[in-house]
Amino acid sequence: MSTEFKGLTAVVTGAGSGIGLAVARLLSESGAKVLGLDLSEGEMAKYATFIPCDVSDPSKVAAAFTEIAKHTDVIDVLANIAGVGAIGAITDVTEDEWKKVFGVNVFGLGRVSAAAMPMLKKSKFASIVNTCSIAATAGLPQRAVYSASKGAVLSLTLAMAADGIADNVRVNCVAPGTADTPWVTRLLAQAADPVAERAALNARQPMGRLVSADEVASAILYLASPRQASTTGIVLSVDGGMQGLRLRK
Repeated sequence: MSTEFKGLTAVVTGAGSGIGLAVARLLSESGAKVLGLDLSEGEMAKYATFIPCDVSDPSKVAAAFTEIAKHTDVIDVLANIAGVGAIGAITDVTEDEWKKVFGVNVFGLGRVSAAAMPMLKKSKFASIVNTCSIAATAGLPQRAVYSASKGAVLSLTLAMAADGIADNVRVNCVAPGTADTPWVTRLLAQAADPVAERAALNARQPMGRLVSADEVASAILYLASPRQASTTGIVLSVDGGMQGLRLRK
């Protein structure tokens, strides 16, 4: 088993389930001390120390980092996984949905990163990995506000990477295709025919299936690894070939 994160401390948002849980598990199994931020503990108990946090609330983020400071004064890895989705075209989006989706996916990511920065600057191996999406670079139907938020994550990642150079803080992001997570299951439940919708999502990705949480988590650990000291400002796709391939039927 890899021990490349032994002695390092990682903070993972959205660590209670899905991709965040998979990241917490893989980091823990690779030797890291993991602090998991989420609304509830979920299934992270075996892999991370749970710290309650709603990333969309500035006061809750401040309180979470006060608690984090009791456990460590250095953060080596920040994995920004917490996110929410939304279904609908631009004409369907309500004001509350704009605020909710951007409040978590963009503003939440930004405020957590800013709060972590003083501790990241103390690390010799500082790395931030954000969670972007295929939705940032490909037009997907009925995903207007979600796609807009992930486009912002992509731009923010590049800007953060440029600013982080001076302090030796690397910043990258992963861009998953549709992943088989509890979050996607909840989105499918909103469809008129969830079974048909899942089949359509499988077919949309050239490999013919949804991406797994472990596959995305593995890519996040690759970007976060101290071995990738020259990797910053990149987008790593984990999308079953959806972005780059055009297969004949």
